[in-house]
Amino acid sequence: MQWYLKVLRQYADFTGRARRTEYWMFALFNIVIGIVLMVFDNLLGLTFANGFTNGVLGTLYSIAVLLPGLAVAVRRLHDTNRSGWWVLIALVPIVGVIVLIVLLATEGERGPNAYGPDPKVSLGYPGVA
Repeated sequence: MQWYLKVLRQYADFTGRARRTEYWMFALFNIVIGIVLMVFDNLLGLTFANGFTNGVLGTLYSIAVLLPGLAVAVRRLHDTNRSGWWVLIALVPIVGVIVLIVLLATEGERGPNAYGPDPKVSLGYPGVA
């Protein structure tokens, strides 16, 4: 929960670096919240007539977390010493999303890089140089 709230506190902060834990915990919480909202949308009859799986609540939530989701993805790419523009690779059909997932799952560069200090060191993890 702390990682999810950390991302929300840095709502539109595209600078710095984000650890894998920060990104993936945010993604996990979004999936769980999305499923819960989908259930509520279906129970309350707030779904769209065109068969779209999200209803009103799910769509509003998706819009609300779009910007922090992009920001944490950019910070995650910064941790691997890549430009945030790499998120656009997801626009390439099929292969782009797979490449982006691999990049987001890659271990961050140890020590400082062009995008800031190592987030593990700044948190005081033992054994991390």
